Amino acid sequence: MKFAGLVLAAVLTVATGAQAQDQQTLADIRQELTVLHVEIQRLKREFSTTGAPAPNLSGSSVLERVDAIEAELQRLTRQTEQLNQRIQNIVADGTNRIGDLEFRLCELEPGCEFNGEPASTLGGDSSTPEIAAPASTASEGAGQVELAVGEQDDFDTALQALADGDFQTAADLLAQFDTKYPGSPLAPEASLRRGQALEALGDTREAARAFLASFTGDSEGPLAPEALYELGAALGRLGQVEQACITLGEVAARFPDSAFVAASTQEMASLDCS
Repeated sequence: MKFAGLVLAAVLTVATGAQAQDQQTLADIRQELTVLHVEIQRLKREFSTTGAPAPNLSGSSVLERVDAIEAELQRLTRQTEQLNQRIQNIVADGTNRIGDLEFRLCELEPGCEFNGEPASTLGGDSSTPEIAAPASTASEGAGQVELAVGEQDDFDTALQALADGDFQTAADLLAQFDTKYPGSPLAPEASLRRGQALEALGDTREAARAFLASFTGDSEGPLAPEALYELGAALGRLGQVEQACITLGEVAARFPDSAFVAASTQEMASLDCS
């Protein structure tokens, strides 16, 4: 937690501040399911208390206190009925949306037959499994996940611009990619390469933010050591030596077998990290 706080504080100190698809794919539908999953989690928080109850049950006599209790019960009953109606509306709307998504999924699968009824009601009983948020990490690999229409092509175009030395175009395309494909499994690498393009343009502050986004997007993935090293080096160039040393030290601590351990050690020596 100390490491994450220091890194976030450093980046925030130095810098403050869609096109519709022609054809919907499984990846597009997966993104919609993710949105539904978030909405379900927000609904669950409705059942969490926000503090100790403090009803006003004062009175100078037993009858007055009984009247106060009755009034409080009536108020709570009204609130319960209102919340119950709200939850029923959310369940009905969510169930309809899931049914629509299941229908579109069925259309994409050969030989699938859909009877018009969703497989389960939103928030069903305890035996009904919850809808899990789809995995979207770079560790799965681009060849093992379903990508949206044009997603791989847009990503490859941006990487080609970076390889050609057209850093401004690469940075712009990768920024557009992040906006166009939120939650993409390619997002950690897109942020990492965008940071490298920005670094080449001399915009170290924004580069550090991009490296941080890459690392936090997949802190255990295959690109995490590189992103962490790039972040530490960028913090050093920005004069945030203490945070840079801590960040660079985390490369060896978290990823002792990574090829970036040697580079991090060398960078720490150049910063005179103790």
